Amino acid sequence: MRRIILLGASGSIGTSTLEIIKEHDDEFKLVAFTVGKQVDKVAPILSANKDVKAVYVSDKNEANKLKKQFPNIMFYSGESGIVELIFAIKADMVVNALVGFVGLYPSIATILSNMDLALANKEALVVGGDIINELLKQSKSKLYPIDSEHVALAKCLRGEDIANVERVILTASGGSFRHLSREQLSDVTVEDALNHPSWKMGEKITIDSATMMNKGFEIIEAHYLFGLPSEKIDIIIQEQSIIHALVEFTDGSYLADLGPADMKIPIAYALFEGKRVDSQVHKKLKLEELNKLTFKPFDLERYPAVKFAREALRLKGTYPVVLNAANEETVYAFLNGEIKFSAIEAIIEEVLDLHDYYPEVDILTLRKIDLEARKQTRAIIESRT
Repeated sequence: MRRIILLGASGSIGTSTLEIIKEHDDEFKLVAFTVGKQVDKVAPILSANKDVKAVYVSDKNEANKLKKQFPNIMFYSGESGIVELIFAIKADMVVNALVGFVGLYPSIATILSNMDLALANKEALVVGGDIINELLKQSKSKLYPIDSEHVALAKCLRGEDIANVERVILTASGGSFRHLSREQLSDVTVEDALNHPSWKMGEKITIDSATMMNKGFEIIEAHYLFGLPSEKIDIIIQEQSIIHALVEFTDGSYLADLGPADMKIPIAYALFEGKRVDSQVHKKLKLEELNKLTFKPFDLERYPAVKFAREALRLKGTYPVVLNAANEETVYAFLNGEIKFSAIEAIIEEVLDLHDYYPEVDILTLRKIDLEARKQTRAIIESRT
């Protein structure tokens, strides 16, 4: 029986993870979870999972109220509460489904605690990939990606000699505005942006998909997960979101992973430590029902966010931290109606141009750099409103 700590239980990935745990309750038990501000989710999750020992909510007052309601449960809150929970609760695996920079230190705490890490929080690798990989070398912890593209790559690369890999190819749907030119993006709405053509995801990642920053971050992830240089990681537009990744080998042949656009499949693959499992909670793909599979070349001028991400991977140091901070702040500013969609990339580029680059960072300075970049980004956002 694998003991699971679930970070981000109230989000899209978290909800799907809970469904898988419920279906396979002979394999997994939930021992702790976090919900951030969505305290209304605590009671139903506790009701369905009787082995839970600890819960994190962001607000201290809400945590105190919940302590009275559930006296046998330990409640954590505040900025360091998630890390405290991880160090306090014994588990076999932590599923990190948090969104943004906030997922970095819980990932580090998981590895330091020698627990396996199922990682959906791509920002942890974007800003701290070198640190995480170095810590993994000194830990018993194993890292399992949850992103559909990286799970697909893991399947295609399994048992293969990395020396025989010509390149790996991440597929992209093109996002909500894939049929619009850059000139047409100035008047799109938040509602338009959140209408993803293939996937049901959280708001932040849906916007990242529309700008393609999400795909840029996935290039960085692939580098750290599989040890591949940037020039061996490509992107192709696959609008049907049926092919999740491909590997081209030096002999000219390809391996590809096909499946429905359902995150429960890669989540289950991570939970079962890289093993396939039959499940009734996710969709099944029927090849005879496919009308077509199309590929389109990726246009870097149309999606400059990927250019920023490749530069972040080339330079490393402070650059990825600043890129991520600027992206988070601009995405939330757009979602809150403060800026236009077309301003997201422009503001990010301005922040990157203004920041003082340093080639090396450590665990202690990451947060300082992150906060400074957010402050700079907010100043630019406010100057435009």
